[in-house]
Amino acid sequence: MLEHQLLNDEKQCAEHIMLVDMGRNDIGKVAKLGSVEVEKLMNIERYSHVMHISSTVTGELCDDLTCWDALRAALPLGTVSGAPKVRAMELIDGLEITRRGPYSGGFGSVSFSGHMDISIALRTIVFPTVSRYNSMYSYKDVNRRQEWVAHLQTGAGIVADSNPDDEQRECENKAAALARAIDLAELTFVRKL
Repeated sequence: MLEHQLLNDEKQCAEHIMLVDMGRNDIGKVAKLGSVEVEKLMNIERYSHVMHISSTVTGELCDDLTCWDALRAALPLGTVSGAPKVRAMELIDGLEITRRGPYSGGFGSVSFSGHMDISIALRTIVFPTVSRYNSMYSYKDVNRRQEWVAHLQTGAGIVADSNPDDEQRECENKAAALARAIDLAELTFVRKL
């Protein structure tokens, strides 16, 4: 039922198609002419607290380019910056109180042969300072541990037809999984000390 609602929500579908077009454009900058394809369009992926519309866009890298050129062409991904990218990043820089850090960046690996496997860091928990990270295990006093600061970072796609309450709820649902992970870690590790 929820899957049907999502796939029939005009705003969600329009937003997703816009993101697919941005992906096609980014891949087209480094792909051989005519090789860009949308292999999968509008599939549903389910996770513990949310479900997403997902598509797969591919292209064959130009012979004179490397995986680093492909990464440079794609970043920042339109799914986390918006469009137009440069103006969207300027707005993000002026509006968001907390720097994104690793949130919405890429994590992955590159082989010596140039094979790259990168994932977007979405729904992240960031402990912003090394000093807190280095000291958090040394606190035997539970009250001192509560001084740690963790940023639970999530997002939602904002377009002209967005309902602010729905977008807020989407962020809260995504953050709920992160909060649950913290709760489980505390139950497993912290309370045993």
